[in-house]
Amino acid sequence: MADGTAKYAPPENSAVDPVDFETAGAEAKPELRLWLRLLTCTTMIEAEIRQRLRAEFGVTLPRFDLLAQLDKAPDGMTMSALSQHLMVTNGNVTGLVERLVAEDLVTRTPDPQDRRSQIVALTRIGRRSFEAMAAAHEGWVSDLFDGLDPAETAQLMRLLTVTKRSVGATIGRTATKKARNVPR
Repeated sequence: MADGTAKYAPPENSAVDPVDFETAGAEAKPELRLWLRLLTCTTMIEAEIRQRLRAEFGVTLPRFDLLAQLDKAPDGMTMSALSQHLMVTNGNVTGLVERLVAEDLVTRTPDPQDRRSQIVALTRIGRRSFEAMAAAHEGWVSDLFDGLDPAETAQLMRLLTVTKRSVGATIGRTATKKARNVPR
């Protein structure tokens, strides 16, 4: 399909509603179906954003994410902080930063507090470039959620907040249990 939904659709002549194909098993527990639905929506949105960034700006999503982090930090960030915020390895950040330095989109300077560390910051060109990407990105995301009215968006945000708290609490309980079971 030209609209990008082909890989998310059930096989032709399927009795499954196209919206529910990833959760079609009647035997599947509601929690599993919910997880699959969230994963499918995330994958669809991310794939579309990746494609649009590449087509319109020649930029990858990781590069966009790195520039977005730096946009929030006018004084720059250390490579380690970038790595933590992006939830990737220092090696991944180093490669991205080297390419962005070569394109004059960011600078890399020694940290005055710790000479072993480097501060990465947007250049003027980098900031202007990111602002154009960010404006387009905001429009794309808005377009992708255009089928939801404001009340539905607010309801979904409330439900996802509850979901995030529930998952966080479960992860916290699991970590506590594991810590108690570690031999000392």
